[in-house]
Amino acid sequence: MPDYAHRLARVQERMAATGADLLFLPRSANLHYLTGIPREEPNFGNTMYPGEWLSGAWITPQGAPILTIPRMLAAFHLEIAGYDVRVLPDAGDPAALAAEVLAALGVPAAATVALDDRAWAETLLGIQALRPAARLVSAAPIMRPLRLIKDADELATMRQAGAITEAAFADVLPKLRHGMTTLDLISEVNYQLKRHGSAAPSFVTSFYNMGPTHPFDFHNRDETLLLPLDAPVAISFDFGAVYDGYCYDFGRSVFFGEPGAEYRRVHALIMASQAAGIAALRAGNSCAQADAAARTVIAEAGYGEAFRHRLGHGIGMDVHEPPFLTASDHTALRTGMCFTVEPSITLPGQLSCRVEDVVVVGESAGEPLTRGFQELYVVE
Repeated sequence: MPDYAHRLARVQERMAATGADLLFLPRSANLHYLTGIPREEPNFGNTMYPGEWLSGAWITPQGAPILTIPRMLAAFHLEIAGYDVRVLPDAGDPAALAAEVLAALGVPAAATVALDDRAWAETLLGIQALRPAARLVSAAPIMRPLRLIKDADELATMRQAGAITEAAFADVLPKLRHGMTTLDLISEVNYQLKRHGSAAPSFVTSFYNMGPTHPFDFHNRDETLLLPLDAPVAISFDFGAVYDGYCYDFGRSVFFGEPGAEYRRVHALIMASQAAGIAALRAGNSCAQADAAARTVIAEAGYGEAFRHRLGHGIGMDVHEPPFLTASDHTALRTGMCFTVEPSITLPGQLSCRVEDVVVVGESAGEPLTRGFQELYVVE
């Protein structure tokens, strides 16, 4: 169970250190991290409550924060230790409630107000209207360092998210058959994720197809969803579970039909590249060094131009978090950071292969949180 009081104390310490008079966090990964109030599975369109622009936590460097949330959400979270919970009015002026909150917290006229990077523009404009002399800054310098290093409880949660993801994949594999469609694959993966305990997919479940009659296709376009996957074709899975607020990101390639010698060689290279990247995820190295270690394996085999993207990204309560395993990111690696390691080789019109696991940075090497399915799976 996360120690939310300790997290709040650390946030308030960082606020004092950065000179922030007020921190506002909307319903988000940061609010989830700080209070345990979960995010909802995203909708395609917005669902809004009256005055939702001020829904979230209002925190000062000392004292109890104020939490302003809609009535339906408050019904489940009226008791948040250390917070003064106030319900958004179904009728009335939301700006009046915001003014009351700012006054109750003693926020000065020329305050430095830190806003979550994903706060709405409506929130910014509302605060500006109430405190026109305020200086508005990003909350990232306060929140990002606290979420960067995962503690033992967080790593245990992420391991469970990985276990759910691998269990779902294990139950998908026997369902693979020639002639099925990408829609069939999406439906099966999402069903198995939910069946094994995932709150939702951590991002849109995606497949990358490549074969002589299957031009490389990113994601799942409507026009290709119902095309039969006829051999020979390689299918790269990209999906992940959500468990107790933490995300997973996982990838494996399978082959429908008999893979040729080059595809088997490419698959072996991908696995070797990932192993090199995992070995380089040790404290003291940089993100760029880890990227280079994995990329060198592929480049020396003559496929350098076919590895088209960064090696990976940070991951935790968000499926993509900074820093990034890429040549331009020289952030020093620290024990407890978590990254995806996801090399790929893509030759349009010929073949595509990728692998992906979440890895925690260690003192001497990275530790993958998932280790299964290392051999190429062939659907005969």
